[in-house]
Amino acid sequence: MRLGREMIDFRTEPGRYRHWKLSIDGRVATLAMDVAEDGGLRDGYEMKLNSYDLGVDIELHDAVQRLRFEHPEVGCVVLTSAKDRVFCAGANIRMLAGSTHDHKVNFCKFTNETRAAIEDATAHSGQRYVCAVNGPCAGGGYELALACDHIILADDGATSVALPEVPLLAVLPGTGGLTRLTDKRRVRRDRCDFFCTLEEGIRGKRAVDWRLVDELIPRSKWHDGVRARAEEIATASPRPADARGVALPPLAREIAGDRLTYGTLSVEIDRALRTAEITVNGPTAAPDIAQGADFWPLRLARELDDAILHLRLNETEIGTWLLKTAGDPALVLAHDEVLADKAGDWFVAEVTHYLKRVLKRLDVSARSIFALIEPGSCFAGTLFELALAADRSYMLDGRFEGDNRPPAKIILSAMNDGPYPMPNGLSRIASRFLDDDGAQTAAREAIGAELEAPEAEALGLVTFAPDDIDWDDEVRIAIEERAAFSPDALTGMEASLRFGGPETMETKIFARLSAWQNWIFQRPNAVGAAGALSVYGTGKRHDFDLKRA
Repeated sequence: MRLGREMIDFRTEPGRYRHWKLSIDGRVATLAMDVAEDGGLRDGYEMKLNSYDLGVDIELHDAVQRLRFEHPEVGCVVLTSAKDRVFCAGANIRMLAGSTHDHKVNFCKFTNETRAAIEDATAHSGQRYVCAVNGPCAGGGYELALACDHIILADDGATSVALPEVPLLAVLPGTGGLTRLTDKRRVRRDRCDFFCTLEEGIRGKRAVDWRLVDELIPRSKWHDGVRARAEEIATASPRPADARGVALPPLAREIAGDRLTYGTLSVEIDRALRTAEITVNGPTAAPDIAQGADFWPLRLARELDDAILHLRLNETEIGTWLLKTAGDPALVLAHDEVLADKAGDWFVAEVTHYLKRVLKRLDVSARSIFALIEPGSCFAGTLFELALAADRSYMLDGRFEGDNRPPAKIILSAMNDGPYPMPNGLSRIASRFLDDDGAQTAAREAIGAELEAPEAEALGLVTFAPDDIDWDDEVRIAIEERAAFSPDALTGMEASLRFGGPETMETKIFARLSAWQNWIFQRPNAVGAAGALSVYGTGKRHDFDLKRA
């Protein structure tokens, strides 16, 4: 889909790819970038030199997911370019110059998440990524390489790596480049300073010596050398070579007016209140991993992922998300038992890691998130993670007048105690009770117990527990108050509050995106009439405001 007034659709599959070529040869997969110059999400720019926009990254995201689920036999993925002597020029400059601010930032965030998913595949699935840089590699192209576990550079005197955003565009590498240089590749600060202000980049032996890449292979030995390294890595992978993959069929979704409907959830938008009510439906049958893509936790992960991305990019003025659940808590817990008991099964492990990544999308979404726990809810185990991810949670104490359903309950499971870490590396229980071992212990001791509102509030597991007399007013005031605040201030506040405790490479990347890049993308030195991003490629010279702010 194109940008502007048309909806951006995150659903795709290999048969619809325009920018990537995916091939499988035994234990090695090759993901080759071949960007269609006329394949942009909107008119007004050509994507030359494998430069990319959101559409390119949507396909990459899909490919990374499919490799994990559909190809358990693959132990190594070679990420390279299908174009001769060109790897990737990074994000398309004219696309950035012509995009709204919210689109630029959401594009950078999604790209960051996709790079993090590549790293997650290496860390937790034994599916290591090798980047074979076979031509000039700049900006976002090098950031894509940095997400890989091993970088091979063509030693031909011309192929280089570069992060030229500061000297050329007056912005920062938007997909974690600076952080991955220092925190992941451990490049010295002084060398980083020089490298990030050098337009032409660095090549050859210096690139290896400075840890910018891992290995050089001459052109004469390129294909054989890359293949040999990939085979070596694939052979050492713990991926099950004889396992049968699980196909990910097209995602069914219906949009009717302001309502989105999936199999496991629905979204109802209220434009006057600027809210999206997301109701997750619990499972209706006992767990069965033989269902493959219809296994409820996997279907939920796929559909909630799509709903989050749809709301982020297509509904930017809907600032508050209200999370609800409906169903039988016992069936949610039965599925949690399978996820915990069969954690060593490759498929079950992939489902758990997918749920983890979707929950992290909530953590880094620039939206206010409230959980509403009412009679008929099933905030148990995995689904209680939604309430823990929320900025606030409201749990009804008792029943509504005329409602014969029993009072709402929450139930913790083993899945709340580690399998779904936040970007800071801690569980949401541990993040909630930083440096309060007693509260953490009490929460763990409550695993399996049916907790009504007074008990949940006493344990610190919900924010407020109003009764039916106060419920409507408290929730209404909270929603109306949120709609009255500055969205910019809320984004900064929420991002600052969500990641207490230890700082990780991941929290640094997303915090810096929310703060520095968000600010820099609005500064006249970058996007003003004479800003570097605005005049790039026109032959005109930028005009900087020279004051340091």
